[in-house]
Amino acid sequence: MQIFETARLTVRRFAQEDAEDFYRFNSHPVVMQYIRPVKNRTECDAFLTENLNLYQPGSCLGRYFVADKHTGHFVGTFSLLYMSGTDDIHIGYGLMPECWGRGYAVELLKAGIGYFFNNTKRAVIFAITEPANTASRKVLEKAGFMRKVPVTQQQKPLDLFYMNREDYRA
Repeated sequence: MQIFETARLTVRRFAQEDAEDFYRFNSHPVVMQYIRPVKNRTECDAFLTENLNLYQPGSCLGRYFVADKHTGHFVGTFSLLYMSGTDDIHIGYGLMPECWGRGYAVELLKAGIGYFFNNTKRAVIFAITEPANTASRKVLEKAGFMRKVPVTQQQKPLDLFYMNREDYRA
């Protein structure tokens, strides 16, 4: 099920048939450096099932498959998830290294922000990144996010970013 698209990307729900791409993404140490610990094949298969169960009618929450619109090749992931311990939602993305430097991240975030505000009544969306991840911080700023305050989640310092609905420009 397609969620949204940009000029170059399509974003859809993951399916069981995406297990190989899901594994390549979640087992890649460079991709996972600032996201979560690398997973082995068994862990990835269980994580995919867990993610498939996140999809609920009428909800925009979940992790999604991002593909090149013209080739159909896997580019990375997009997510809208609850922030740990809150009912606030954060937006996230991750790209395969061969897709870095093409402007996909900003394109994906801008469209994802629009999708979020068009499909929820929430007044704000958040994003988080590790302070050392300067590339993601720049992407968030280019997409229009403002830096809020540093936070700590699971004993890890993170930078918290936000965008208010009234500040969103399509």
